[in-house]
Amino acid sequence: MTDEYINEKERFGHWKDTAALLRGEGVWNLTETFLRLWNFEVDDEREREDISAYRHDVVTAAANGYVQPFSDSPLDRENVAENFFLNVINKASDYVYITTPYLVIANELQTALCLAAKNGVDVRLITPGIPDKKNVYYVTQSHYLPLLEAGVKIYEYTPGFLHAKMVLSDDQVGLIGTVNMDYRSFYFHYECGIAFYNAPILRDIKDDFIKTMDVSHEVTVAEAKATPISRRIWRTLLKVFSPIM
Repeated sequence: MTDEYINEKERFGHWKDTAALLRGEGVWNLTETFLRLWNFEVDDEREREDISAYRHDVVTAAANGYVQPFSDSPLDRENVAENFFLNVINKASDYVYITTPYLVIANELQTALCLAAKNGVDVRLITPGIPDKKNVYYVTQSHYLPLLEAGVKIYEYTPGFLHAKMVLSDDQVGLIGTVNMDYRSFYFHYECGIAFYNAPILRDIKDDFIKTMDVSHEVTVAEAKATPISRRIWRTLLKVFSPIM
């Protein structure tokens, strides 16, 4: 956490992020995730936390929909976050909106996005207008042209760096979390997120998407094709190192 996260200090223009406040039973999933990771890192058996000691009965107001916190881990064979993205994209019938600071994706996700757009789904991606890591930004832009040509709409957040990681589809499914659309998040990191299904918060997420798109620049196919040849070559070279970005 640094000062630019709260715009106390400006390094990459306005820092745009998104968070959700969670109350009730769903909090326990995140508590358990933290404590299991803590216990994994602790060598001394005596310093490990008793997870059950942190479980408390809670009283919450009745709410509609479902809230499912989850965590990912490079220590198992389940790519939970990547599978979530693939499922949402593949099952969308009306639209899919995604914000991501980094777009460093493998063929599976790129194909899923392209096929959804070709099937008539309104697929929109929002990426930063001002990068925090230039080489990763170049790799992000290297994915623009095939996506745009397939019908995906891409926006760059004009005021600055977009750090929010969100997904919304068909007014039914949403995600707020730490998951970037890149190899590091999908395969190497302990990422976490909160998935929502038919929950009231989805209206707030959609409002946030619309407000963010209103201050973003829509990238066109012509712009993507106008990239100088020297930068295209550099992007191609950088893509070789995509799995470690």
